[in-house]
Amino acid sequence: MATKHQKPIGVFDSGIGGLTVVRALLEKLPNENIVYFGDTARVPYGSKSAQVVREYTQDDTDFLLSKDVKMIVVACNTVSAVALDVVQKKANLPVTGVIIPGAEAAIHSTKNSRIGVIGTTGTVNSNAYRNELKRLSQSATVFSKACPLFVPLVEEGWMDYKATELIASEYLFPLTTEKIDTLILGCTHYPLLKKVIARVTKGMVTLIDSGEATAATVGSMLDEHDLRNRSSEQPNVQFFVSDAPEKFTSVGEIFLGKKLGVVRRVTIGK
Repeated sequence: MATKHQKPIGVFDSGIGGLTVVRALLEKLPNENIVYFGDTARVPYGSKSAQVVREYTQDDTDFLLSKDVKMIVVACNTVSAVALDVVQKKANLPVTGVIIPGAEAAIHSTKNSRIGVIGTTGTVNSNAYRNELKRLSQSATVFSKACPLFVPLVEEGWMDYKATELIASEYLFPLTTEKIDTLILGCTHYPLLKKVIARVTKGMVTLIDSGEATAATVGSMLDEHDLRNRSSEQPNVQFFVSDAPEKFTSVGEIFLGKKLGVVRRVTIGK
């Protein structure tokens, strides 16, 4: 029987992008056991209605609860934007999304209070980052831009292609003209485009990786609730998906930066 400290951290996302959050967790919290669920059968969430995202979120949360997790990390920006309360109500455990940690990191970083946010259409339309940034700092001026083509480019492995740089230039030019000094990468796929985005913004903009910010928040929450795993045993990281485990494995290794091991397909929901 696992002690409360040895129980895994549950992480879920609409698909594969949340592995960038897992990567940050493994770097910052190397002793923690992790259970990851990617809802690959119903991806993407970013273009779905808020009501449907909330329904899917119930299923995702139920699955992680069935794995006896000690806390839940919502690695999906869309769920963090429109359905974090669903997880909080259902789980009765410590819960964090990626938006509040990302916004806090941006406010901490900016010198001129001019902050850019890029994400999926769903995340940008929700205004979740804008609202959180304004809550944290009245003086923040926020410029948002949906970049829907970034996700398929990353999943195709086109991080260093000229076409990707041209698309990034088109998306980011309006933000650079607003003299932003900080840019939130408001989608879990976008950290894989850091080099391209840094080139396009000529290194003049601090890039905020919400995954890294979230991993720091998770560490603080584990300490606050006395849940940190101090065992020196090799941590157990398990991966579950609702469809296409083979594709998840091949693309996922790019996101995680190492081998995934076994990826199991599970059926969730009705």
